[in-house]
Amino acid sequence: MHKPDIRIGPRHPRLAAASYELTRWLTEPVMVRLGLHKANGDFAKRTIAAVRERLQRGETVYIAGLACPGTHNTGVALVEVTQSGGPRLIVNNEEERFSGNKHTNEFPQHALEDMRRVLRRMGRDIGDIAAFVTTWDYPALLALLIRTSVEEAPGSFKLLRAPIAPAINLRQMDQVRRLSRRLGRMYGLGERLPLICMPHHDNHAWYSFTASPFADSREPVAIAVLDGTGDVGSISLYVARNGEMKQLYCNKSLFDSLGAFYTVISSSQGGWTWLSSEGRYMGAVAWGDMNRATNPYYPRLKNVLLLGPNGAVHLNRAMANWHSDPAENPYKAPLIDILGPPLRPDQLWNPDAVLRVEDIHHRADTKDRLDKAAATQLVFEDAMIHVIDHLLRITGTDRLVLTGGVALNALGNMRLLEHFNEAWFAKAQQRKTRLHMWVPPVPGDPGVPIGAAWLFAHMAGAPRGAPLSHAFYCGLPPSAADITAALAADDVASTRIGSIATPEGRDTIADMMAFMVAQGGVIALYQGAAETGPRALGHRSILANPCDPNVRARLNERVKYREAIRPLAPMATLEAARDYFELEDGASDDDYNAYNYMVLTAHSKPQAREKIPAVVHADGTGRIQIVREAHDPLTYAYLKALGRHIGVEMSVNTSFNVAGPIAQTPAQAMETLRRSKGLDAVVLVADDGTAYAAWHGGERDSGRFTGWHAAWTKARLAG
Repeated sequence: MHKPDIRIGPRHPRLAAASYELTRWLTEPVMVRLGLHKANGDFAKRTIAAVRERLQRGETVYIAGLACPGTHNTGVALVEVTQSGGPRLIVNNEEERFSGNKHTNEFPQHALEDMRRVLRRMGRDIGDIAAFVTTWDYPALLALLIRTSVEEAPGSFKLLRAPIAPAINLRQMDQVRRLSRRLGRMYGLGERLPLICMPHHDNHAWYSFTASPFADSREPVAIAVLDGTGDVGSISLYVARNGEMKQLYCNKSLFDSLGAFYTVISSSQGGWTWLSSEGRYMGAVAWGDMNRATNPYYPRLKNVLLLGPNGAVHLNRAMANWHSDPAENPYKAPLIDILGPPLRPDQLWNPDAVLRVEDIHHRADTKDRLDKAAATQLVFEDAMIHVIDHLLRITGTDRLVLTGGVALNALGNMRLLEHFNEAWFAKAQQRKTRLHMWVPPVPGDPGVPIGAAWLFAHMAGAPRGAPLSHAFYCGLPPSAADITAALAADDVASTRIGSIATPEGRDTIADMMAFMVAQGGVIALYQGAAETGPRALGHRSILANPCDPNVRARLNERVKYREAIRPLAPMATLEAARDYFELEDGASDDDYNAYNYMVLTAHSKPQAREKIPAVVHADGTGRIQIVREAHDPLTYAYLKALGRHIGVEMSVNTSFNVAGPIAQTPAQAMETLRRSKGLDAVVLVADDGTAYAAWHGGERDSGRFTGWHAAWTKARLAG
């Protein structure tokens, strides 16, 4: 076999290193004048001392974590901190939910305004926020981008004006320069609002550790941040002991990155843009050959990511070219020889170019494309296992917190639990145990504002705070007035259906929902604050019958208008999840908390495909969400009611959106209803518990909701 060409590391390492140091030296004092301060700078030290003093006096302190324009997924988190309880998350507002622009990198105007409304409801205002902290160390990020742009000079000079990573490029960084002044003007302060720049991967790591079930563990806890990129590198490893966290390693590279590998290949092979391609490509894997011994592309593709000593992962720059031109020319000849030419940016989202599993029987190249997706996943999993293997060996622990954007690959997460089993620990650590792993509900960048605020609170001496048990933090719950205003439209029919303010009222509405779903209905549930992060978990969800084998096609074709390649997720009570899926012992901590957020897949049991075909993917797995009564009483009651109507306490759950962000406001909920032909009804619950149902009005009224409602009412009266 031909020996592959290999080149790791930049072409000009000394020039790159010098440009990095020069950029840091030049930009740090400039950033200070612009109101952006280092976490270890004088302003930050004074602020930390002031916050510590206030906490010791027994005061309540507020900290805002800000994801700024210029990078993707802008937004703001508000954290309340006390000396007795530590940080408590109040809101984590994602700007995309308010603006309607998915993964937006625009100024988070709406998110900040909503945060102010929350403060005012609490009798506070912007002046009560003790510190604004950012999710990136901007001097370090700018220096990293400059260094990356000269590493492969002259070829990499193109990165100075083109996207380097998803929604990050140097031209957009100019928005950061004006940020402090813009915030000051927005809040009428008459001066710049000073910002403290927190290290990106430290934010990921600290929040994910302290929110985990392992925060009080007596033994060390390993923390892996696997990312597209941070502000220093793309892989960072930590260990937490006795409540303190220490960084063990950072690869200090933007392109020696698992996230960049998966993003570029999933986009250039699948036909979708960055940040939209990764989840879809992971779905495609189920139809490909996931056997390393037989997949025809895996033996050669694995040479793109070279696995070095001490857990290192290196991009083979003799095969890949995304370190110089990730969008236009991401492959070199050896990679083209394996995967074929990459799709060009102007081909993305073109129906003739996008990977469609529906074509597998009548388009010759589809099976090959699916095998390429599987090979990509296999190489990706190899790299994950390699990094975690090293981390577990050097820390000697069996507790792992996995975070960063890479941790959204639920299939890879499951592979880690399977790989690091009792046999591995017996050989590597000479003890009888297995990996215990937790992934936060928001491992990607929408969770970093929380991390920045939590880490700053820790620096000021606050205790850790309580572990996370749910993710309902985005925006304010809707008021009855908000809902009725959105329902006052000629093309929407609606009625008040009761109240969930009492257990009896809640159970009645839950039973009505379950009855309709059992009859073949597809309904959306809109209640409370929205989920923060990419997954709908019962507050902004579309629900359907998992026992109906036709539901997947109907939802994809007439409700969500999306590819059949994408699976539907099972939402279940713990008992039902155990009945139909093989829940891993390594995810059992805190009563299987890791399965609360759709960040782990699980293998289905033999009876599942026949009983719940809609939520078992082509490879026999499901991305489970377990619902707890204490966290979401209405959704839990709905699942219990489904058990009575269809014989299983499980529902299809997919996000309440159509080709855009999850619906945030009642007006957006109604717009989503208008756009979705196959959605039968939306149940909306106001902050006082009042519940409404809305459905297509006028000529679009199918009569399905009113017919089901009448039949359900008659059955209840008779029963």
